[in-house]
Amino acid sequence: MAECIECGAQIALSKPEKGEIVDCLECGTELEVVTDNPIALALAPQEEEDWGE
Repeated sequence: MAECIECGAQIALSKPEKGEIVDCLECGTELEVVTDNPIALALAPQEEEDWGE
């Protein structure tokens, strides 16, 4: 289990891997697993727009 850093909801993660992106089911925030033992979450990086360059 991990805790959403935005709303505090519990997020069930069976086998989290570093770099995995998960969504909080309560608030919809995208979170990234930054460490897997112990599980630590951070806000997922925002994707920048691709202008076809």
